[in-house]
Amino acid sequence: MAVRDNIHSRVVFWLKIVLPLLALVILSTLFLFSRRIDTDAALPYAEVDVEDLARNQRLTAPEYSGVTTDGAAIMIHAGVARPGAEGEAATAEAVSATIETPGGLRIALDAGQGRLDDAAGRLILAGGVDIVTSSGYRVIAARLDSALDRTELQSDGAVRAEAPFGAIDAGGLQIRREEAGRPDYLMVFSEGVKLVYQPPKKDP
Repeated sequence: MAVRDNIHSRVVFWLKIVLPLLALVILSTLFLFSRRIDTDAALPYAEVDVEDLARNQRLTAPEYSGVTTDGAAIMIHAGVARPGAEGEAATAEAVSATIETPGGLRIALDAGQGRLDDAAGRLILAGGVDIVTSSGYRVIAARLDSALDRTELQSDGAVRAEAPFGAIDAGGLQIRREEAGRPDYLMVFSEGVKLVYQPPKKDP
């Protein structure tokens, strides 16, 4: 019985020495054969040009809203906007705007470029302006100047329109309130107006 206890004690004694050493060997092997980390590729999105951000300040998806003196609601949205230099208007790209009058007329505007001069109360759209009204008109203009304090839009140059009664070509276009105290709004084509009348199709 004493011999048996002696063997057991010796086994336990050597295991206490061998097992920790074996653990150290395994850990050393893991560190030696582990894949080296590429510190240059560890943060692929960490490269930021701070100077470029400071030089080219911009806002993503900005919005502007207001109400005119005649009660129309204006909402302007842009894909990207950049503040102008001192004394200059802010510029924007992918501009869309809506004007909703108290009488229910809705005017939707889409343009490739725009300038918002809040101090002068003007929105100037360029780069191909698409104008769609809830009354059934669609107008294409190269440039459009819109007031922000009242419902007044005026094209800078020729326009082409699709109306419920046909097609219109004109040298200019103006959308404005007819007169104070009345809810009506006018769409005035001017400067050599050409109308191609298309009578409505009759049901068979």
